[in-house]
Formats: sequence, structure tokens, C-alpha cells
Amino acid sequence: MFYIVDLEKWERKEHFKYYTEKIKCGYSITSNLDVTLFKKSLEKNKLKFYPSFIYCVTYNINLMQEFRMRWGENNSLIIYDIVHPNYTIFHKDDHTFSDIWSEYANDFYKFYDNYKYDIEKYSNIKGVKVKTNQPENFYCISCVPWLSFTGYSTYTNDSSPSLMPIITYGKYNEENGKWIMPFTVTISHAVADGYHVSKLINSIQMTIDKFDMIV
Repeated sequence: MFYIVDLEKWERKEHFKYYTEKIKCGYSITSNLDVTLFKKSLEKNKLKFYPSFIYCVTYNINLMQEFRMRWGENNSLIIYDIVHPNYTIFHKDDHTFSDIWSEYANDFYKFYDNYKYDIEKYSNIKGVKVKTNQPENFYCISCVPWLSFTGYSTYTNDSSPSLMPIITYGKYNEENGKWIMPFTVTISHAVADGYHVSKLINSIQMTIDKFDMIV
């Protein structure tokens, strides 16, 4: 489900028009997340990092309408009620990857079960898109586990940046007794400013810090 934004009444009308008509600008922000408490909680509860972190990111994305906006029919701007994560699986034998999506659920263990089912069914299938019927209301999240980076950018040939957020995170390293992980959000400036991305990243940090309260 979604609803159409009434641009004439929307407080970001001028910003949206400016960044979709005059300067078709997208940007990436990379920040470090402290995953120390998160890792401890996962170890205590015998949970995997990847699906648990995907849940935390998706939970927060679904709290903010700026990251659920997409183009609708006739160039309308729509906001989905919910978005689902589309994530990547790496194939160690030939170093390719595949895309899989899983249905999001607010209940952590329900989502965790959805993820486990999809991994068991699709992880050994090769190709870019291996699970059919991908919904329109999705966003992309992937990991670069071999590298702890300080910046990351995603480019396309299309001159109009996607309204869909692209999330990328990297390898976590121990620094002064804490486990630090790079985390990047790429988004169109038309729907989200630095304020919104900062709010998202800070909210994700709070969620992973209090993950014990979720599980």
C-alpha cells in the first residue's frame, strides 16, 4: 500500500522540484557505527550478524517516510507504508553475487525466519535476481566484508538519482576496545537532506545499542 504526496501542500515542494528538475543531485554519507554492544548481544543469543543488522536497518528505514518515497504513475510521488530489504549473497566458488529479497516483519524473529527460509532456498542459485516476485516497495542493502572503508559512492548512467536508499556497510575492526564498522547511505537529495540521513544513522546506532531489548 502507498499514498500519493500532495506536492502543493508538502513542505519540501520547492526542494523536491529543485533537486529533480534543476540539479538532479544524489549523495552518499559514510559514518562509523559502534557495533560493540550489538556483537555481544548476538553472541549471547546465538544470532547471525547479517540478518540481524538488516532487520535493524529496515526497522529504522520504515520509521522514516523520507526513505520510503518512490516515483509513482504519471510522475507522482508516493510513500509506501512499508519497504522490504533486498540484499546480496556472495558465492565463494566463483566470486559472483546474487540478489535476494525477504519480507520484512516488525517482529524480529518472524523476519529472521523469513531470512533463513530464503537463504536456504535461494543461496545456491546463481544469477543477479534469484528470487522472483520482487515487490516495488524494496530498498537495497549490501556488505563489503573484506574492507573497512572511509567513503563509498554509487553511480549510475541515469541523470536522475534514485529515490530509493542504497545502504552499504563494510568490515568492522577493533579500535580502542570498540568494534567500529563503516556504514554508508546513498540517496537522492530530492527526498532526504543531511538531517534525515543523520537521523537515520543515529537511530540505527540506538537500535543496535539496545538490541537486547528487541530479542
